[in-house]
Amino acid sequence: MNKYVEKVIAYVKEKYQDQPEFVQTVEEVYTSIAPVMDAHPEYEEADLLMRMAEPERIFRFRVTWMDDQGKVQTNVGYRCQFNGAIGPYKGGLRFRNNVNESVIKFLGFEQTFKNSLTGLPIGGAKGGSDFDPAGKSDAEIMRFCQSFMTALYRYIGPDIDVPAGDIGVGSREIGYLFGQYRRLKGNFENGVLTGKDLTFGGSLIRPEATGYGAVYYLQEVLKHEGDSIEGKKIAVSGYGNVSWGIMKKAAQLGAKVTYMSGSAGYIHDEAGIDTDEKLDFILDLRVKNSKDLKSYADRFGCEFYPKAKFWGVDDVDIYMPAATQNEVRIEEAEKIVRSGVKYYMEVSNMPTSSEAIAYLRENGVIVAPSKAVNAGGVGVSALEMSQNSERLEWTAEEVDQRLKTMMKDIYDKSLDAAQRYGLGYDLIAGANIAGFEKVAEAMMKQGIF
Repeated sequence: MNKYVEKVIAYVKEKYQDQPEFVQTVEEVYTSIAPVMDAHPEYEEADLLMRMAEPERIFRFRVTWMDDQGKVQTNVGYRCQFNGAIGPYKGGLRFRNNVNESVIKFLGFEQTFKNSLTGLPIGGAKGGSDFDPAGKSDAEIMRFCQSFMTALYRYIGPDIDVPAGDIGVGSREIGYLFGQYRRLKGNFENGVLTGKDLTFGGSLIRPEATGYGAVYYLQEVLKHEGDSIEGKKIAVSGYGNVSWGIMKKAAQLGAKVTYMSGSAGYIHDEAGIDTDEKLDFILDLRVKNSKDLKSYADRFGCEFYPKAKFWGVDDVDIYMPAATQNEVRIEEAEKIVRSGVKYYMEVSNMPTSSEAIAYLRENGVIVAPSKAVNAGGVGVSALEMSQNSERLEWTAEEVDQRLKTMMKDIYDKSLDAAQRYGLGYDLIAGANIAGFEKVAEAMMKQGIF
């Protein structure tokens, strides 16, 4: 490996040993781009990788709110504006009890290269809080969001930093956040947040966009293998916006999701989650932040497996982890390999450990990386920004077609980057290189800061 790359990885490991998620993603990206560093010694002279591994700024702030019993609650909020070399900072807000600085930094670092892959002028950022909306009333969620935005609003704006939704932050939370921002600013800067409701500047198909984009990327992988999506069975972890979008688009293209998991277990619906009634039921669960997948099994007469994961089932064609980070480790990877399933599409951010990815690939499983597969969500968020700035409203068909074109372009750029550096069909390295190259060039041309 390139000596400079080794040096930076060692530095990050030592300095941030208490931030494992951040260390893992830096190591994975920088290992992939070693050939680029060999070809560009000027990057080492500018200490580019060391600069790129440090966020431009990160905020940590107290969020105090009152629950329905009149008791004061205190949470921690974060915003990591990681890299703005190619445009305003852009990235979601995550409300979940496991949010910490390591998680926010790894997501911001990944977001930088993901946003670069879209071809759109947006930098990388991420934020959130250890607040969990599950089990909270609408009034409690509103009060929390208002307090969170009161701490954050000074540091964001349409040309500065544009947050969006993520886990635990849907259109309801975005609405409360935007309402408080508008109250504090005294104007209607609807380009400051994306994922808004259609009544005040949201984009059609935004809730489904990440899932739709993942299926479009999957189509390109299947085409490369001389295969087709029609008739394929898919196992998806999670049942939030992303998984819901995967289910909808898969059904439209003649495939079906037959396994779906949550924190309490998984369901197996052999008939497929592909009817309006089933999809609406999943949507209702998501809106309620419900963790009760058994209710789906009871309603539609299928099996529910409590406190279990489906990794290893062999009656599907494709695995799509779409829940959260680090859900597939070496034990799950071994089960996947034994199942004989050929395609593994990472959809959530860093769902797979480095060891598990290596094992899957060594055993012939085609692995596609999340920063490419799930880029459709932020891509449509950027399209929402364009519609807001130009006072436009595209049809669902127009947005969907732009998304499909974007995902094909991301796939093509990733494949081209891998082949230019003699790496063959390595979609992981290709995505890392393609995302890195644009950010690196912009940083070099803007001087040292």
